[in-house]
Amino acid sequence: MDNTIAECALRIAEYKNYFKGTMISTKYQAPNHKQISHPPHPSPLPSGERDGVRGRWALAFGIYLIFGIWKLGLLLFLMVISMTMGCQRSKAGITVAGSTSVEPFAELLAEEYMHLHPRSHIYVQGGGSSAGIQAVRSGAAQIGMSSRSLIGREKSLYAVLIARDAIAIIVHPKNPVIDLPLVKVREVFTGRIKNWKELGGADRTITLVTREEGSGTREAFQKLVMGKEEIALEALVQDSNGAIRQVVAGDPNAIGYISLGLVNEKVRALKISGVVPDFENIKNGRYHLVRPFLFVFTGEPSGEAKSFLDFVMSPEAQKLLTREGLVPALSKSSGG
Repeated sequence: MDNTIAECALRIAEYKNYFKGTMISTKYQAPNHKQISHPPHPSPLPSGERDGVRGRWALAFGIYLIFGIWKLGLLLFLMVISMTMGCQRSKAGITVAGSTSVEPFAELLAEEYMHLHPRSHIYVQGGGSSAGIQAVRSGAAQIGMSSRSLIGREKSLYAVLIARDAIAIIVHPKNPVIDLPLVKVREVFTGRIKNWKELGGADRTITLVTREEGSGTREAFQKLVMGKEEIALEALVQDSNGAIRQVVAGDPNAIGYISLGLVNEKVRALKISGVVPDFENIKNGRYHLVRPFLFVFTGEPSGEAKSFLDFVMSPEAQKLLTREGLVPALSKSSGG
């Protein structure tokens, strides 16, 4: 293509005078300052070669035009790609995944953080404590949420206590039972006590509601309440605290367990051995069904993850968690 363009340019230069002669009359200034006009020069080429020159000129112009359009198209394409990548970078952020107990509090914290840092994006999703820990290990999430202590190989991860939470045993607001000893709660969930009448309530069959295997709330409940006992197989299994709350709110005979911070007017938290599950009793240690809320990392956090963690551990964020019913963290880290 380059040889063709060069050849066309050379031939065009050679025949420049010819093109001028065929289109206009040639003029020059004579020594006596009189204009002398000459008629057009006769063509030194036969008509066939003239047509060939014009054809090569048209070819050269067409190639130049096409090449120019191609360069413009490439430039526009690169601009679009650059803008797209820029948008993707501006929307890039970190993923926080895991415990459905921690999830609503993490969402609240993320909203506050993004309000202070408009260019940052924090994506929060549930799935359970074990799933969140696995997501961090695999690199699918930068931060895992756990509502239980780390166990076994998980202890090699970097865990940060962001708050403490109580597990509330909940019933329908119309249920007359208001207080149960811990041992009775255990007997209810093993299935040995099947009727509310045995607990001072109505003659109604108890509906058990529990969390799924792998849930941090279930593992904490198993450790704090059940011990070596197993939850009855007939219990209804739900995949989130919100789902348990919804079932209990719609069934006067149901009993379940959720994060104290998620208790609302649609359900009622039972006293356990005469102790009300509230902030003061959790803080002073009188209420024993308490578990940690952890952020989990593969190692000491950096970048956006560290910035978000620093915000979560700030006095302002800890006060926000306190207003939501959690006990603020007493120490930053549980180790590497």
